[in-house]
Amino acid sequence: MFPFYWHQFVDNHQLAGKSACLSEEVDLSTLGADMRFLTEAQSINESTNFWPGLGVSKDGYVPVAWCSIGSGDYYYINTNDGQDGPLYRVYHDAVGPDGYKTEDAVAKVLNHYEELLRHVES
Repeated sequence: MFPFYWHQFVDNHQLAGKSACLSEEVDLSTLGADMRFLTEAQSINESTNFWPGLGVSKDGYVPVAWCSIGSGDYYYINTNDGQDGPLYRVYHDAVGPDGYKTEDAVAKVLNHYEELLRHVES
């Protein structure tokens, strides 16, 4: 469930617990993003115990960061995309027990999650 390549990425760059900030111009969804990276345990907890993780994990989405300004949205990678795939935002209120529509619930934030390294706050 938690891909080894993401574990390596977080570990190699010591990202767990750090923040990243994307301007509206960088964020492909044009909202901008303030996020804090999850530990592996936090990611597993979010995807197995809480919405929207419960609803999207079956489609390969893995939570990797949470919105640090309080929106309730999480940021995900998708294991179907493989290493250095996109980073997505999953809107917490668009996923529930009745399912979700990808076009309403998921927005691409970055084409390649490794682009996050340019935006990590020290």
